[in-house]
Amino acid sequence: MRRLLLGSAAATVVALASAAVVLAADPSKEKIELTAAGQAQAKAEVLRRKDVGSGWSGGAKKPDLSGTKCSYKPKQSDLVVIGAAETAWHQQGFEIESEAQVLRTPKMVRLDWQRTAVAPQVVPCLRESFEKQLGSSGKLVSVRRVSFPHVARLTTAFRLTIDVKTPSGTVPLESDFVALGQARNEISLSLLGPSAAKTVLRKAEVRLARLLAARLGP
Repeated sequence: MRRLLLGSAAATVVALASAAVVLAADPSKEKIELTAAGQAQAKAEVLRRKDVGSGWSGGAKKPDLSGTKCSYKPKQSDLVVIGAAETAWHQQGFEIESEAQVLRTPKMVRLDWQRTAVAPQVVPCLRESFEKQLGSSGKLVSVRRVSFPHVARLTTAFRLTIDVKTPSGTVPLESDFVALGQARNEISLSLLGPSAAKTVLRKAEVRLARLLAARLGP
């Protein structure tokens, strides 16, 4: 599964790169062979304005398919991405992003999932990548796998806790990352917001994950 830009909250967070999960440098990068059908499927799967509700700005953005470097480099060269789409939504203090990718075959999704989403190297890789991205602007307090409703055939989730430096002091943030897979499709969902609003974030992520899972192929 591919990298996902978690974005910034209230212009205080640097761009945080993760992956669904943070993966592979160029030597093990998957092949990109986009097709019209694959693109149409991916665009149909990501979050739309009506999904996130009123008060949010944003929309479609170009997916970053360049790969993300970290010390864990699983094999990806036998995977082929035929469709990719991403949307990003924000309001003050909060970010929501969704990314969908369509692979050539269901077998590729299963291989990718085993090598990345459920691999034990993923959490250390996430930690490494986020610490590099944050630099001196904040501190990654914790990153861990968390339980999540099994809304798709393949489902897993991670939670990152971040302390971000601002002119008015340190702001604790939480980012939840949910990865879904089914048939030829992979979807990632991330939410970022103040730790004080974690109850709201949890409720939103379950609702949105169920909505996205309903768009996955059989």
